[in-house]
Amino acid sequence: MNIAAHWPALQVVLPLLTAPMVMLLRGTTLPWLTALATSFMAFAIAISMTLMVLQGDVIVYAMGSWPAPMGIELRIDALSALLLLVVTGASSVTLVAARHSLTAELEPERHMLFYAAWLLALAGMIGILIAGDAFNIFVFMEIAALASYVLISAGSNRRALPAVFKYVIMGTIGATFYLIGVGLVYMMTGTLNLADMASRLADVTELKPIMVAAGFITVGLALKAALFPLHTWLPNSYAYAPHVATAFIAACSTKVTLYVLLRFDFVVFQPNLAGHDLQFTGFFLPLALVAILAASGAALFETHLKRLLAYSSIAQLGYIWLGASFMTPAGLTASVVHMFNHALAKGTLFLAVACLGMRFASLTLNDLKGAGRVMPWTMSAFVLAGMSLVGVPGTAGFISKWYLITAALEQGSLGVMAVVVILVSSLMAVAYLWRVVEAAYFGEVVTSSTTTTEKIGEAPPLLLAVVWTAALANIYFGLDPAVPLALSEQAATVLLEHLR
Repeated sequence: MNIAAHWPALQVVLPLLTAPMVMLLRGTTLPWLTALATSFMAFAIAISMTLMVLQGDVIVYAMGSWPAPMGIELRIDALSALLLLVVTGASSVTLVAARHSLTAELEPERHMLFYAAWLLALAGMIGILIAGDAFNIFVFMEIAALASYVLISAGSNRRALPAVFKYVIMGTIGATFYLIGVGLVYMMTGTLNLADMASRLADVTELKPIMVAAGFITVGLALKAALFPLHTWLPNSYAYAPHVATAFIAACSTKVTLYVLLRFDFVVFQPNLAGHDLQFTGFFLPLALVAILAASGAALFETHLKRLLAYSSIAQLGYIWLGASFMTPAGLTASVVHMFNHALAKGTLFLAVACLGMRFASLTLNDLKGAGRVMPWTMSAFVLAGMSLVGVPGTAGFISKWYLITAALEQGSLGVMAVVVILVSSLMAVAYLWRVVEAAYFGEVVTSSTTTTEKIGEAPPLLLAVVWTAALANIYFGLDPAVPLALSEQAATVLLEHLR
């Protein structure tokens, strides 16, 4: 049997089946090793499939050998391959960090539950990226969401409970809107397969239900992706979750939901709804510009480090959606490659926060004074990732911002305004990250109630090695961005070919 032919199914089945097995394990080491091995196997499969996609292949797998649209189809192209690398890679790296970070935040008897939820979240996100039909996307979306609720609320900080309750409410509304929209499309086409759905819509004459469906699906997914102004659940969810859970979710969760939104808008709706492209640009472009400025402004005045980075994430989602709203090859390429680069930068920043959380009980800027002197390697990695977030040349963040500015200049006077917003927001990012640097390097060390019971010092070597691996990846992909750029350009071509 050629096992490579079954990689798409194996990638999602592996963490899905391993999750209940992890719950049977006791202690902290065995659950961690099992989850880590599973995640790395999923990462290896993602790399193998990406190599196939880079050669121009689109991987299609029919579950049970039942062909679409009657059967369940798994489909991996350039866009899904890139995000599979993000999800499985982020999961693997942050799980390595979890070995030390979770010890300070979670009771030993709850570790196996945490890792089981982690694997379910991983399986859900992978399933969303490879599912070829709208209903299975919904199923995997709910698996990922329910597991994420557990991950966020698992720590010792009780303020995570109201944060996750808000997330549950907003996520449930978003999922309901999505399901209503899918139901309306199914009513008019009789199919749930996305490719078949797009094909059959061309023969539908009564398009009002489809227009309503587009509204429900767009708003529902925007809620789950925390797109401005539907972002209110995100800051506290990031702030009070266990640090490694925040790093994993911040790198992956919103990008996976944006992936679904791109699929529906560019593959299903825009080719079949006259004027939908103008509505898409007219609605999302100004919202993206406002999101970039408003969220960056909120980060300027935030005093809690994780909430500051959460508002930064909302602004970065604005960059992603700004590129998509141009509806050009350059714009979509910038949008997709920024998903990859932002995951790198923000994942590294939150991993550095996990290191700080090992030594400081509070993550307010005032209580982190002097952290740069007592934890120099951690803060150096934080600064490096912050440079990538700003878009300093030589880092991964510069690549996507350069492509975004190039795409904006193709839009004429409106594009010039977008470039101004991008440059202003980059200066704002420098300002709010400088507040962290100023406190860490120029403030006096506070040793009263703000430190943990452990002696203040550098993070454990394993955790530090993980942070620096992620930090150096920001430099590597800034100097050699060939793979993410190739995948992003292919993804843009795939999305736009339906509009010709």
